[in-house]
Amino acid sequence: MVFFILGFVSLFADMTYEGARSVVGPYMEILGASALVASMVALGEFIGYVLRLVSGLVVGKLRSSKVLWGLTIGGYIVNLAAVPLLALARDWQLALTLVILERSGKGLRTPARDVVLAETSEEMGMGKGFGIHELLDQIGAIAGPLLVSFLVASGGFRASFKYLAFPATISITLIIIASILYPHVSSVERKFKSEKIFSLKFILIMTFVSLLSIGFLHWSIISYYIENLRLTPNYTIPLLYAIAMAVDAALAIPLGILYDKYGSASLIVAPFLAFPIPILLALRTLPFLFAVATLWGATMSIYETIMKALVADSVRPENRAYAFGVYNFIFGISWMIGNLIAGFLYTKTLFPIKLIMSAIALASLIPLLIAAFRNHNLM
Repeated sequence: MVFFILGFVSLFADMTYEGARSVVGPYMEILGASALVASMVALGEFIGYVLRLVSGLVVGKLRSSKVLWGLTIGGYIVNLAAVPLLALARDWQLALTLVILERSGKGLRTPARDVVLAETSEEMGMGKGFGIHELLDQIGAIAGPLLVSFLVASGGFRASFKYLAFPATISITLIIIASILYPHVSSVERKFKSEKIFSLKFILIMTFVSLLSIGFLHWSIISYYIENLRLTPNYTIPLLYAIAMAVDAALAIPLGILYDKYGSASLIVAPFLAFPIPILLALRTLPFLFAVATLWGATMSIYETIMKALVADSVRPENRAYAFGVYNFIFGISWMIGNLIAGFLYTKTLFPIKLIMSAIALASLIPLLIAAFRNHNLM
């Protein structure tokens, strides 16, 4: 019951912030931001992921269900309240501040919520559980950009942000209900057992995540390029994002089942999905933009299913808060570094970006091959 409530919490939350995120890049461009400033949206991601580390450490240290639910509920409130306020922005500085605030709220609540998800999905299989949750999550992530596309076409960017207050309210209400129905999270309240989390296996996984994330362009900078180069009308940008979210949703359960059957060997596909994205973006035509959206969604689905299930399976249940915190921190700082590099390298041809970012994404295969060679059960 609580597992599915959390799924609908994510559905309505994603309607809110993924709807907004689908147009943050062009919105920043309209407000006068440069490509480098637009890439600073990744700073919000970075702060959010630092807070995920902090949140995971706090939950793991205090071992209190009340603290866990407090961080989860408080994080959702901050995360979702910031989105409608974007309608009030009259300059890129305020818009960037609100984006950072929204990402910070998500950072506070994600590791705590993932601990509950892992615990409530153990019986069905961790991969399948995260896959089902990701499917519900992505239904919202599809609906949000589609709604925003309609609202942008009919009333502009600011009107779209105002209407996103409605799904935000539903999501916050549902997470409060979940906390009432499931007040005690046993994996948090269980007595702590010391464990070497940073085993060679975990380090190799995190190295893979880091390299892949550096080479994986954030959607905000992809959408900025599309708007800045005038590759397509601005109302089609959220439609492209909706395609990405649809692919993410369609692959979530199959990827989860694939993980339950083959384990982390299923990660091998991720670099081959991520590295063509900058190359296809540089080709500029609409069919290639559809391909960009498809590959981007597929890569995100791997992050949200296989990688999360692998993190949960890599440690004892009582140490999952720590593990999720570390994983999210590594992912976030790497994604920020990659997108700052992409913003700095930006030219109208996109040549430096397609060359360097694609090479880094492919380089993430190295730690997986090392793991296979050393027979650490990753391949």
